[in-house]
Amino acid sequence: MTTYGRAAEESAFVRTYTLTRGRTKPRHLLGLETVLEAGLRRPGPTQAEECAEILALCLERRRSVVELAGRLGRPVTAVKILVSDLLDADALVVPLTQSYANTGAGSGPSTQLLAALSAGLKRKWPDAVAYPQAG
Repeated sequence: MTTYGRAAEESAFVRTYTLTRGRTKPRHLLGLETVLEAGLRRPGPTQAEECAEILALCLERRRSVVELAGRLGRPVTAVKILVSDLLDADALVVPLTQSYANTGAGSGPSTQLLAALSAGLKRKWPDAVAYPQAG
């Protein structure tokens, strides 16, 4: 590796380290496919410049964590840490889709959601003890 290449790599590492203030793990559990949208508040003046970029992208439309990382050209873990900061500041939110949201006061999850959950649990733990069906 050339001296220039090594220096550029070290510079990118230092920038990412300072961007996340040395943190290596986000406070929120976020998957690559987690979708985000702009919240009601805006990031504070001490937030990284990338936070403003993330918010601008999410103001245009909902974006996934992996899409944000790609557009910013930053490691996914660094973007997850910044997204966690923005979630804590209520500048970003993870929206509930209509299929998961309650549709009325006192209503529970849909039967489709419960069936999908049941099927997933049966696949994950096929030998688990089943509870009797309500009749």
